[in-house]
Amino acid sequence: MKAKHDVIIIGGAVTGSAAAYFLRAADPGCRVLVLERDASYRDCATTRSLASLRHQFSTPENVRMSMFGTDFLRRVAEHLSVDGDAPAVGWREDGYLFLARPAGLAVLRHNHAVQRAEGADVMLLAAPALAARFPWLATDDLAAGSLGLSGEGWLDAHALMHGFRRKALSLGAVYREAGAASLQTQGRRVTGVRLADGEVIEAGIVINAAGTGAAALARTAGILLPVEARKRCVFHFRSPASLPGCPLVVDPSGLYFRPEGAGFLCGIAPPEGEDPASADFDVTHALFDDVLWPALAARVPGFAAVRLLSAWAGHYDVNLLDHNTILGAHPEVDQLFFANGFSGHGLQHAPAVGRALAELVLHGGYRTLDLSALGWRRVLEGRPLRELNVV
Repeated sequence: MKAKHDVIIIGGAVTGSAAAYFLRAADPGCRVLVLERDASYRDCATTRSLASLRHQFSTPENVRMSMFGTDFLRRVAEHLSVDGDAPAVGWREDGYLFLARPAGLAVLRHNHAVQRAEGADVMLLAAPALAARFPWLATDDLAAGSLGLSGEGWLDAHALMHGFRRKALSLGAVYREAGAASLQTQGRRVTGVRLADGEVIEAGIVINAAGTGAAALARTAGILLPVEARKRCVFHFRSPASLPGCPLVVDPSGLYFRPEGAGFLCGIAPPEGEDPASADFDVTHALFDDVLWPALAARVPGFAAVRLLSAWAGHYDVNLLDHNTILGAHPEVDQLFFANGFSGHGLQHAPAVGRALAELVLHGGYRTLDLSALGWRRVLEGRPLRELNVV
């Protein structure tokens, strides 16, 4: 008997919904079911993200995916309008600024060369040029900075996710609020999904876009997916300091900050040895007082006076091998596709990954961007394609 659905997508946040949109847009006859365990999306990585997009990666594939994301956002009304109503994603191209001390200058230059080779609009600024362009920045310990001149910025993540979802629904994709408990297999082929309530739904193809739940789901098919949830806290503060032309700044310490309305957002990733797997959403408030505020004041003297307004915690689905996405089919289980381990850059890569998944499903290979380097082979062979610019 023929399966009721051609494709089941597990995970209906931005990546899963982007895949649903591209599948239905490319093939209106493709029967797509999206399973999302929480239709409120309250705790998903998309809605708790920093909602930013950059071209300044060290891996060429990441640069290409981000550049596609920029083009998609610039034409979001063309792609995602429903009955003439476009999602208000609030895209702002205010750039990224990666700072480097002398010890980090060689890496900054190497990454800059990779980005320029891919067509990214970025420039290197020596410390005097940084001081002249951003007089509010302390530059005494810096060697240089890499500034995105166009194509980088931030947006409303919730609006983009719901824009994809709404458009996919308008094209005929079906959404269902249900948790996927396990993958169903027969021999070396996936046949469907068992829900938490025991119901089995058959499908010709299954896409695992389950974010921090992806590894547990993969294990039900005998696959070890090296992805774990890591907690990240974001803090919203105000300051009397004036920072004209402020991009999203990434400090050598790992601190990042960017404007948000009349205030700023900031955060920092903990050192690798102090970054355990986490499932809670408890904010580590001491992080702001003990780590972030001193680092903010050291880099921007005007930030010596700040007032914390709010904070929240979310999760990265971190690829423990190399901090890069694991994308595509697993060689040992037919018709099972993965899009996991984004390590903090899932939102910005969702348009490109959604399109890539649609190409793999419908054509059996990539038709536009060749993202084969991000496939399972490197994972199974232990050959990391390491991303150096993890924020």
